[in-house]
Amino acid sequence: MESHTFIAFDLGATSGRAIAGILSDEKIVMEEVSRFANNMVSVGEHLHWNILGIYDILKNSLKTYALSGKPALESIGIDTWGVDFGLLAGDGSLLGAPYAYRDPHTNGVMEEYFKLLPREKVYELTGIQFMQFNSLFQLFAMKRNGSSLLEAAKDLLFLPDLLNYLFTGVKKAEFTIASTSQMLNPKTMTWAKELFDVFDVPVSLMQPLSLPGVITGYLTDSVRKETGTDKIPVVAVGAHDTASAIAAVPAEGENWAYLSSGTWSLMGIETKKPLIDKETEKMNFTNEGGIGGTFRFLKNITGMWLLEQCRKEWASEKDYAYGELVNMAKTEKPFVCFVDPDAPDFMNPESMIIAIKNYCQRSKQPVPSSTGQIVRCIFESLALKYRYTLEQLQRVSPHPIEKLHVIGGGAKNDYLCQMTANAIKMPVIAGPAEGTAIGNLLVQAMALGYLKSLSDIRQIVRNSIDTRNFYPQNAGEWEQAYSKYKTVIAVG
Repeated sequence: MESHTFIAFDLGATSGRAIAGILSDEKIVMEEVSRFANNMVSVGEHLHWNILGIYDILKNSLKTYALSGKPALESIGIDTWGVDFGLLAGDGSLLGAPYAYRDPHTNGVMEEYFKLLPREKVYELTGIQFMQFNSLFQLFAMKRNGSSLLEAAKDLLFLPDLLNYLFTGVKKAEFTIASTSQMLNPKTMTWAKELFDVFDVPVSLMQPLSLPGVITGYLTDSVRKETGTDKIPVVAVGAHDTASAIAAVPAEGENWAYLSSGTWSLMGIETKKPLIDKETEKMNFTNEGGIGGTFRFLKNITGMWLLEQCRKEWASEKDYAYGELVNMAKTEKPFVCFVDPDAPDFMNPESMIIAIKNYCQRSKQPVPSSTGQIVRCIFESLALKYRYTLEQLQRVSPHPIEKLHVIGGGAKNDYLCQMTANAIKMPVIAGPAEGTAIGNLLVQAMALGYLKSLSDIRQIVRNSIDTRNFYPQNAGEWEQAYSKYKTVIAVG
């Protein structure tokens, strides 16, 4: 097999990286080109993304690779987190800095929107989990607040589509990222015009859909000149990072669920069509686009965000490595207190440590005091929330679920993986940790004709990475803990 080289730009809500991948001999080998912080920028009372700064970093990463003397690139692909977007003026220029999804301007807007169109109708049209920062509610908040940027806007582009536009000059809406917005009808594959009409925003803001695995456009002459690269294609990968990650699940058959574990934990199954009915609405599950004609039926769960924020606070006294925190948690007494990671308390508190303590106090549990106690509380709470979510999945899944594949950064956390196996009472298969980058790279390979299908992608992943298996232990203790956990989150 000939060698083919691509670059994946994988952007998370706290960091980003450029990863080069070489496809050869039915394996993918990856090498990090750059890694960089990506932080929300506070301006006044609002949080924004420095999208032009990100664009500049990506161009510099391309330039670094071009100067390295390594094999020539055949394409690039960009994935980011979901829902956030930028606006363009009529002349194609960017209007302001995009809002970050944790900005408080969407507080209370869902309830206001439902006065215009009932919640049930919104779910019927979109099949998307209700979260106050979904693109629909961000756009409604801007309209409600009389945004002059929105009044001047001609085009709306989700963040990976906006970066693609800056690189190519082409305006498209990649399906997987568009599906996170709560503005797309997944059954008709069209923008749900009714959602826009009720608050008088033109649906013409939205771009034509592009399926993952096709070429969006080519690097512009100015980008080529600045970076020293050839006129290579920019591929519409799974532009939502979770879509790329799920493509890299090294699974066979269909009797499995996945957990993409990072700042967010996304647990779900892969389906051939959206699952939209009264029960999935009640459980608040989402139907997002996948690779190869699939859908990702899943639930967004607040993940390592809790620990990341606590770690930032502890850094003023000591910058703990994750391994240190795990070891501290192991020495603490198990099952003392729990939190619901998805409680509003943990959305973006001034102090995550205080928020956790206040939750435990309010729910009449022992209040964790030491660093190890807080870390243990977070890990056990996540594992038990995974059990809670998996049981909901099992009620509506069209096929049995016999194992859980964990991918993303959380796949490296053996302690949490074992806790998860204990809690869900089924095997956990961990890896790859760099699932998003692998999926991004291999969708590029598919777009260029080197792979034919999602099955081919997963075969390459199985050929390329080692996984680790975790099996349930201490079933009785975890069953008792789960009963206690359900009681806590019911009153928390």
